[in-house]
Amino acid sequence: MNYFNNISKVKFEGANSTNPLAFKYYNPEEMINGKSMQEFMRFSIAYWHTFVGDGGDPFGQGTMIRPWNEYIGMDLAKARVEAAFELFEKLNVPFFCFHDSDIAPEGNNLKETYDNLDKIVSMIKEYMKTSKTKLLWNTANMFSHPRWLHGAATAPNADVFAYAAAKVKKGLEIGKELGSENYVFWGGREGYETLLNTNMKLELDNLGRFFHMAKDYAKEIGFDAQFLIEPKPKEPTKHQYDFDVATGLAFLHTYGLTDYFKFNVEANHATLAGHTFEHELHVARINGMLGSVDANQGDALLGWDTDEFPTDLYSTTLAMYEILKNGGLGTGGLNFDAKARRGSFDPEDLFYAHIAGMDAFAIGAKVAQRLIKDKVLDKIVDERYSSFKEGIGLEIVEGRTNFYKLEEYALQLGEIQNKSGRQEKIKGIINKYLLEAYL
Repeated sequence: MNYFNNISKVKFEGANSTNPLAFKYYNPEEMINGKSMQEFMRFSIAYWHTFVGDGGDPFGQGTMIRPWNEYIGMDLAKARVEAAFELFEKLNVPFFCFHDSDIAPEGNNLKETYDNLDKIVSMIKEYMKTSKTKLLWNTANMFSHPRWLHGAATAPNADVFAYAAAKVKKGLEIGKELGSENYVFWGGREGYETLLNTNMKLELDNLGRFFHMAKDYAKEIGFDAQFLIEPKPKEPTKHQYDFDVATGLAFLHTYGLTDYFKFNVEANHATLAGHTFEHELHVARINGMLGSVDANQGDALLGWDTDEFPTDLYSTTLAMYEILKNGGLGTGGLNFDAKARRGSFDPEDLFYAHIAGMDAFAIGAKVAQRLIKDKVLDKIVDERYSSFKEGIGLEIVEGRTNFYKLEEYALQLGEIQNKSGRQEKIKGIINKYLLEAYL
């Protein structure tokens, strides 16, 4: 059955095209960093927002018109698979992602849940035999059901910990069966509401134990996907243990997990943590831990995780600058963990939204590539830190000095002269590159 009968396969038509169902800047065959744009960008569609999301929010019911929603239960799950692979083909995307509960409903017990998953995974596997779209990553939903109200791997209840382990064990098996290139851990309720009743040390230790069990089992079954942690500071928990990349990195070092995990950085989660998107990408990159990206954006006037499709060209340019500097995303990709707005409820709005996001990142990639080629920011940074390339600065960097020598040097200094950071000038240069590329 077809669900998007009025939509043809979306093609690249160039910047002068007036066709709203065509790519203007994302050309899958154009070369970026030595690879085709499709190979380098590795776009992915998020199953949860695209095929499961109904447009509901804390103040209102769902608004989305989805032709597959005429079904219920397992019939609905099967219809979503049909709709998904039709959308994948028409948008020509190489990857998709899902939580286990996105693809199949939970049963009355874990055994029934496993049975439901097995049936849908078998169906997805059949579709993947003739589809170019692969599984970028999968994960287990351990935040929606009431059993997770106090957490999963960090829950104060050992039975919940065991149930979480069973869910992830099944998720790793599914990932291997479907050829997933990554496996994501998002601790939606791995945190606390109040310290008054929380044993944080035990919870963090248990989370470390859980991750070690996961990597051991993945090795046992021959599932060699990259493990990813997706940081988020809050929502739904008040304080989540994977607050941001820096916090997650400290956790991985503490529990001896840095060789097995990288980070899946989400733009809107970065802003919730009080950072910019590029900050989180940069921290992950300079530590060799940038694994994948959840591509979206927030709304500066709203204080929650709005998961809008990314259309801010300044943000996508700076994001792609970090990704290009990283040499790409390896087995990761740019996953659209984004949802069409509540008022954009027609099925074709799913196409408009993904086209806008893919074009926005394509523009960002092109501009960032020019900035790197011209060494615009490299020259600015090199000049700003030039004092560390000779004299006392070089001695500091090379570890050839100490407080005695530095004091002796400082006592001979006159008035120190700093140079302007010229932030506004730099932003003007970036604006110039953005405009020149498409005027």
